[in-house]
Amino acid sequence: MKREVLTTEQLVVVARELPEWAIVADGLERIFEFGDFVKAFSFMTAVAMHCERLDHHPEWSNVYGTVRVRLTTHDRTGITDLDVAMAELMESLAYA
Repeated sequence: MKREVLTTEQLVVVARELPEWAIVADGLERIFEFGDFVKAFSFMTAVAMHCERLDHHPEWSNVYGTVRVRLTTHDRTGITDLDVAMAELMESLAYA
């Protein structure tokens, strides 16, 4: 399935629905803060299982309790519905 890059109007809706996420250049970015390394790594592990299922992988880094995430659809050079779905999934798993 060929995914299309979201329009400016669609990105306005995304910004409203995902206020913790920043639209930066051709991606969605967010910093998650957890109480410690184990909580941060547990979050990343939970997300990783879904990444494999969706065949969509974030650019991310972890330092102690902080996880920095960037989502973009590389082969489309921009933000697609797959990035939005991944952001929504991360939100649901972050502090569950």
